[in-house]
Amino acid sequence: MFANTVKPSFEKGNHETYPDALIRRILREVKVIAMVGASPDWNRPSYFAMKYLQAKGYRVIPVNPKVAGDEILGEKVYASLADIPEKIDMVDVFRNSAAAGPITDEAIAIGAKVVWMQLGVRNDEAAERAEAAGLTVIMNRCPKIEFGRLNGELGWHGFNSGVISSKRRKLPQKA
Repeated sequence: MFANTVKPSFEKGNHETYPDALIRRILREVKVIAMVGASPDWNRPSYFAMKYLQAKGYRVIPVNPKVAGDEILGEKVYASLADIPEKIDMVDVFRNSAAAGPITDEAIAIGAKVVWMQLGVRNDEAAERAEAAGLTVIMNRCPKIEFGRLNGELGWHGFNSGVISSKRRKLPQKA
């Protein structure tokens, strides 16, 4: 079901920009996210992103070998993707670009449908392997930010989302 609906509507291998329709579709279809690099520290970006995504209805399962067996935001922490006993729709990579390669390979092995690399994380070789295996890849983006942007929430924080504007739209001129 999921694999048939979330297909890139852009040229594979082009990871400079992503159509809003693709991002919306991923965020609509995904239910269970494995967050690799989730931190138990409340002041870390991964903690804040996990909390936000949970509040939006996603099940976010933290992966962090340093605190495996503990809980982050009410969810048991696992040491690796392979240790998670349920199906994962999306793997959110909160690690550096070099670590994204092996994490992507794990995501392929567990049958995830999407690999999402956080802001500043890009690994073109890993993206190529994932796409060859049928996964959708997003790089250098944050699902929390994209969710907020596409749902008009960033405007409340002073960001220009480009989705909602107070300026009147110019109507096409009649000939």
